[in-house]
Amino acid sequence: MAALVDTKVLVYRFDSRFAEKQKIATQILRRGIIEDSVRVPHQAILEFVAAVTRPIRGHVILKQTDALREAEELLKQFTVLYPNEAILREAVRGCAAYQLSWFDAHLWAYAEHYGLQEILTEDLQHDRLYGTVRAVNPFIGLL
Repeated sequence: MAALVDTKVLVYRFDSRFAEKQKIATQILRRGIIEDSVRVPHQAILEFVAAVTRPIRGHVILKQTDALREAEELLKQFTVLYPNEAILREAVRGCAAYQLSWFDAHLWAYAEHYGLQEILTEDLQHDRLYGTVRAVNPFIGLL
């Protein structure tokens, strides 16, 4: 069974400020490559590059050249899901039905549209079912 990963899983893979989350994110992504069990929405790659190159209190996770190289690696190593009109319409429904932010609704819509049963994210309520998709926070034990 494949799961959709949220941007933060990709970011934590490189963010040494959160060592435990980095370890978990690395395990998820490595297992995802080996088992072909992770799907990455195109939106997460866009957000990943923006997040890891943005200075936060003077700290930058990756230089832009490194971030772009990692984005290319994501494209090679994972099945990347792309938006279409049906996904955008589903995201609108997700905003209204579940009171999700636009970005979270868009993420959910990818999973719903492509028939994925789980989203690995810390941004949605853990273990809640949104339509046919369950939100799973892989970092829940760290809270």
